[in-house]
Amino acid sequence: MIRVMIAEDQGMLRGALGSLLDFEDDIEIVGEASNGKEALEMLLSLRPDVCLMDIEMPFKSGLEVAEEAKNLFLPCKIIILTTFARPGYFEQAVKIGVHGYMLKDGSIDELAESIRSVMKGKREFAPELIFGSIKVDNPLTDREKDVLRLASEGKTSKEISAELFLSAGTIRNYMSEIINKLEVKNRTEAVTVAKEKGWI
Repeated sequence: MIRVMIAEDQGMLRGALGSLLDFEDDIEIVGEASNGKEALEMLLSLRPDVCLMDIEMPFKSGLEVAEEAKNLFLPCKIIILTTFARPGYFEQAVKIGVHGYMLKDGSIDELAESIRSVMKGKREFAPELIFGSIKVDNPLTDREKDVLRLASEGKTSKEISAELFLSAGTIRNYMSEIINKLEVKNRTEAVTVAKEKGWI
């Protein structure tokens, strides 16, 4: 019997997934978590064989939980199950070493087969993700990446200039160059685009 845990913040979807997978003869749902903090606690206490993990959850994202589980050497195989076909997320998940990355619009039969496949030591990735992750070169220089990374932490231009030992005017120039390169309207959009593409 394959012991499966589900970490998903949408109650209705979590319940539906659990009920449908429970119909499978060789799969048993041993726990359901509604946020990232709960998911990590359950991984430690229940020690499931497989965890189906959403990405965007309260307290900790699915990718953060997957990374912590890896650092704690938990034997559980993690399959990311998400609506987001974003290359940045996919690349991060592959880097962490998740065993699968599937989109929520697939069928339960496909998901059950993926669980079985992962238990045999294979990795399961939705084909759209693999094609979508074909690298688009990062147009930002190392210094621009530093500036945007600090901006993504909520730092002001003044704080960024102090941290990088550059004048406020230079930081403004960098930010203006970043906004032009990414073809966005402001620094918030620049951060969002760069994160989605895995550039910072």
